[in-house]
This record gives sequence, structure tokens and C-alpha cells, in this order.
Amino acid sequence: MRVPFLNLKAEYESLKEDIDKEIHDVLDSGYFVLGEKVKEFEKEFAEYLGAARVVTVNSGTSALYLAVRALNIGHGDEVITTANTFVATCEAIAMTGATPRLVDALPETYNMDPKRLKSAINSKTKALMPVHLYGLPADMEEIMGIASEFGIPVIEDAAQAHGAECVVYGKTMKVGTIGDLGCFSFYPSKNLGCYGEGGAVVTNSDELAAKVEMLRDHGQEKKHLHTEIGGNFRIMAVQGAVLNVKLKRLDEFN
Repeated sequence: MRVPFLNLKAEYESLKEDIDKEIHDVLDSGYFVLGEKVKEFEKEFAEYLGAARVVTVNSGTSALYLAVRALNIGHGDEVITTANTFVATCEAIAMTGATPRLVDALPETYNMDPKRLKSAINSKTKALMPVHLYGLPADMEEIMGIASEFGIPVIEDAAQAHGAECVVYGKTMKVGTIGDLGCFSFYPSKNLGCYGEGGAVVTNSDELAAKVEMLRDHGQEKKHLHTEIGGNFRIMAVQGAVLNVKLKRLDEFN
């Protein structure tokens, strides 16, 4: 008997009544990009994580890219990340014009080796990007200590680690809330997945959140005033509706 690794149809059947209602609410509203369902999810996900702000975008890759952009990183800069990760981690860095600098992983965890990380820092290093691979948190206490020592911001790639926790300086924290910015993917196969593409940037900085919000909507600071080159990174309202339902079951699914 073949047992599938993932059965999204079965998951949908277990949530069908609630998801169908949420989707119909979106259709009835006539508002299909961003909107109230997205705002509701951003608020609820921020509360779940214990973070100040969540800004949803159209993919996890976009979340990583916009997080790097929010720190004004670009050509001539380097971002240190782990060699053992999905290509989107490096892709997002390279899309800004910066260079991904790779450090090897620990054989015990397959996550970034903090000692190798420290030795890789140089004058071009503008951010550190640990990855919580397979939902297993990287050694954030060590990484945050190194970041503090060198005064370098941290972007967490938490694409597949929704709800994962680790202890940092005696405090239990959810990944994605420990660094300056955290990035999640809501690709359908994730433990918190929407019905299409989706992602989010998490931060405790109102300034960084505002920058990400501006960049996700063509660099629009206010209506018809575009002060930077951004792009169309907005999430669809129906994805917010789906995520609202599934967030309530995340701990159970995990």
C-alpha cells in the first residue's frame, strides 16, 4: 500500500466547511487583493508568534527578498547564510544585487555552524541569514551573540518552521521573532500552507514593517506617491481567508 507523504485533499476535507465559508466571504466582498481577511490574518499570526508586526506577501521568496531590501542591502554587500538550504535563500539575496556568502552546516543538525559563521564575517557583511531547516531551529543564541558582537542585523529564514520554538538567553521564543526580521512561506506543502503562493515578513520594528509594506506595493508610500522601486508582491485575499482557518489548527497539525 502506498502512503502519500502529504495529502492536501484530506487536509482540506477536514477543514472544508470553515474554509468554504471564508472563501465565499471573500467572493461576496468583491475585494480580492489584500483586504480585511489578510489584515485579520496578519494580526492573528503576529499574536500567535508574539511579534509586533506581520506583513504578508505573495511567496516566501518574496519575503526573503523584501527583508533584505528593507535593510538597504544591495550591490557590493554580502549576506552570510548556510550552504544547506533551498535555492530561494540565496536567490533572494542575489536578486537585490548582494552576494550570498555560504558557510557549512553542522552535521548534527544540518543547520548553520556558528563558528564558521563568525569566521566568515568581513567588512562587506551586512546581514546574517540563518535557516531553520526542516522546522529545526538554528542555534539562535550563538548566532544572535555573534550578530550583537559585530553589530550586524539578522534575517531568519523560517520558511518551513511555523510554530517552532527555541530558548534564547533563557527565554522561549518562536522562530521568526528572534532576529530583526523573520520570513515564512505559506506554500501549500508547508505546515501552514495556503491554496496557492504566499509568504510573510515578521518584525518588531514598525519602521522595517512600513518599508516592507511600501516595497510590496510598487514602492508606494501613499496613494500615487512611489518613492522607491518596489514591485507587485501583494498576497491575494483568498489566501488570507484560507490561512485564517488553518492558523487555528497549526499547533494541532504540528
